[in-house]
Amino acid sequence: MEALHAVIGTEGQDIGWLQMSLRAALIFVLGVLIVRFAATRAFGKWSALDIILAVIVGSNLSRALTGNAPFLPTVIATILLVVLHGLLSLGAARWSWLSTLTKGASVRLIRDGEVDEAALRGAGLGHGDLRMALREAGHDDPGQVKSASLERNGDISVVGR
Repeated sequence: MEALHAVIGTEGQDIGWLQMSLRAALIFVLGVLIVRFAATRAFGKWSALDIILAVIVGSNLSRALTGNAPFLPTVIATILLVVLHGLLSLGAARWSWLSTLTKGASVRLIRDGEVDEAALRGAGLGHGDLRMALREAGHDDPGQVKSASLERNGDISVVGR
């Protein structure tokens, strides 16, 4: 541990350009490994859980890079968060209640051609957003649509009649 601190510096100590550069290289490699490990979940379609993980990982890696936090404990804590995220993702794939809790649920916006105004407002969407999604799916009128749902990933899926 002392050898590592001799090379990269310690918390609360001013670190020089060479120590900062070594920290940057180590954080870069760690960041690439984290993205490769968690790529399909954390950095594909983003859920709230994914966003929080990305913010915390970025913050932790930044603090370890600049020397504002002890290097090794910060890196270990960051790896632990990625592992916990992976375990939650596996659990969410197995148990629907956990999936709904961590990823949310879809919201039906149109049922049999009728727009559900309360669901639209509750989802924070306007009629312009809905019309755009309908046009992207090849429909001009909600009456042409059997159903439309705001999916957990933020996309609006449309099923025509």
